[in-house]
Amino acid sequence: MKNLWAPWRMEYVRSKKNKGKGCVFCTKSKEKKNDKDNLVLFRGEESFVLMNLFPYNNGHLMITPYKHVETMNSLSQNCMTEIMDLSKKSMKIINKILNSEGFNFGVNIGKAGGAGIADHIHFHVVPRWNGDTNFMPVIGQTKVMVGGLLETYNELKSSFDKLN
Repeated sequence: MKNLWAPWRMEYVRSKKNKGKGCVFCTKSKEKKNDKDNLVLFRGEESFVLMNLFPYNNGHLMITPYKHVETMNSLSQNCMTEIMDLSKKSMKIINKILNSEGFNFGVNIGKAGGAGIADHIHFHVVPRWNGDTNFMPVIGQTKVMVGGLLETYNELKSSFDKLN
């Protein structure tokens, strides 16, 4: 058995959750004037692209429907098509701007499926590079992120603006 170590995620695990304040994705989808603060890169008709506040790698994005649902079965075909299209375009942008060499792409459905926010489905696009997993997280309890969230946001934003 192989282990995936992600000790840098402990900040997320230990953080106070948004209990009683509503869904973080619904809040961010409605705060259209705060896209940069909310790390929203693009707004489509039925879904939007935002950066993960607690990323596994630089450029870790999430594509989230506006509709607050738990499963893919609750999404319209148009929404699913838009999510897949935005995923494809996001990978193309990340590849061009951040020179990624591969991706992890998927969705965690339900608590048992590993979803940190189980009641609002969201899809992950995680860029990968050869050698991006190294000894630092295991030995040093440290994840090396080669760029800051806002710096990466600024690098990606102009390309997402061209999607309109």
